[in-house]
Amino acid sequence: VELQSLIDAHFECRKKEEEELIALKERIEKRRAERAEQQRIRAEKDKERQARREVKMRKEEADAQRKADDDAKKKIALTNMGSGFSSHLQRIDAKRGKKQTEREKKKKVLAERIKPLSIDSLTDDQLREKAKELWDWLTNLEAIKYDHCEMLKRQRYEVKNVQTRVKLKNKNVFCYIHIFVIAMQVEILKHIQYFSLDLFYKRQ
Repeated sequence: VELQSLIDAHFECRKKEEEELIALKERIEKRRAERAEQQRIRAEKDKERQARREVKMRKEEADAQRKADDDAKKKIALTNMGSGFSSHLQRIDAKRGKKQTEREKKKKVLAERIKPLSIDSLTDDQLREKAKELWDWLTNLEAIKYDHCEMLKRQRYEVKNVQTRVKLKNKNVFCYIHIFVIAMQVEILKHIQYFSLDLFYKRQ
């Protein structure tokens, strides 16, 4: 009866553990789906931000080109005012053009290397939204880490439980063998007793 109670308790515990494991796997799958959805939304937002930055950059380049054209027209108009003054304007224009070219190259390199986590052009609301998005992402990662740690603990417990069941089974087998040996010894003693009595009566 005690052994049957232990077996029933074991299977009940096993059933509960399997239900918890299924629930844990469902939570992991749900969080994985939520993370994929967050990644999709983030990718869309980053794509929109990148598009806005490109529009802004093209506008700045167009403004710079227009300013350069205006400066060129002014330079042509002032050419007749004197070669010295014209040369001075040329030097200023060349220096400014060089700085502008270097600045544009720097912007291009930075735009290629630094991926969409730029907050310079974000408003306060956008900054709060970005901070909340990163916080949600970090929280989700922590939750996934916790679930995986729980699953690892559960697997270790399963291994330990299997080892315990094997030991219990071996112990029960040993008990059954011991009982069988005792029963055989009793039977042998009975046969010896009967044989001794038979010899005794024959001698009489």
